[in-house]
Amino acid sequence: MPCSELIGSGFASEQGGMSTDAIKRAFHATEEEFLHMVKRSWLKQPQIASVGSCCLVGAITDNVLYVANLGDSRAVLGRRGPDGREVVAERLSNDHNVAEEEVRKELTEQHPDDSRIVIYTRGVWRIKGIIQVSRSIGDVYLKKPEFARDPIFRQYVCSIPLKRPVMTAEPSIKEHQLRQQDLFLIFASDGLWEQLTDKAAVDIVFKNPRAGIAKRLVRAALTEAARKREMRYTDIKHIERGSRRNFHDDITVVVVYLDHHKHGVRPNLGNRNSFRFTNAPVDIFSGSSEEVDHHPLRLNLAMDGAVG
Repeated sequence: MPCSELIGSGFASEQGGMSTDAIKRAFHATEEEFLHMVKRSWLKQPQIASVGSCCLVGAITDNVLYVANLGDSRAVLGRRGPDGREVVAERLSNDHNVAEEEVRKELTEQHPDDSRIVIYTRGVWRIKGIIQVSRSIGDVYLKKPEFARDPIFRQYVCSIPLKRPVMTAEPSIKEHQLRQQDLFLIFASDGLWEQLTDKAAVDIVFKNPRAGIAKRLVRAALTEAARKREMRYTDIKHIERGSRRNFHDDITVVVVYLDHHKHGVRPNLGNRNSFRFTNAPVDIFSGSSEEVDHHPLRLNLAMDGAVG
């Protein structure tokens, strides 16, 4: 079951409302389910122990926005500035990426006996020279050393000597009290943020029509990726499949407009302990590094009680 569904229909309901503890339990349950799947598939498909994903979740209850994440997908709030004519960007998630000095320091302190816990290779910092993110769902071989030491894994995937786990699935969680000046949220994978600053992204959303706004953000990111290579946006689209990863990462963008809060609408959500999904205006676009195309995805923001 997806993490968002575990939060909305499971742990939060059990506790009578949304909380950081309910979100943590949902993340941990998702990680455990993935671990069980790896164990079931291990003999036939040992490579699954090296599969992982970032995770980014947003939940609204009683005018409080909860944002939880693993990895470097990012949530950014667009807030109306003091003069009313500009928008201010407020980051609501933590980047668990060793490109951040604070994350490298954290790992170094956790592994004082390993001088190669973080290595600069292929132009970026990587944990053990392998991966950039320090937290995720999955990547079991970097969390459970017994998988990395197993002869099957070493034969079919790679050999990585680990004394202890070098990654975790412990989410960072932030609570934000929604205010009248809070206009919209941008949830996006790191492919967007590698190309656009938080401020540039919120400016695009603030200054343009709502229809197709997520696609507009993806195009702006690809245009910037092309510019860095002295290319045009149209040139990116003609690059052969299998080669685009050298120019940009996959990009998925979700833009949520906070109209309920802006206009003081209080939808009837029934029983306080029942969770439903917001019908706030949402625009979604996903662009693969292999093929930039529109995918009809759906965002579920869990909501509890009256939201005003």
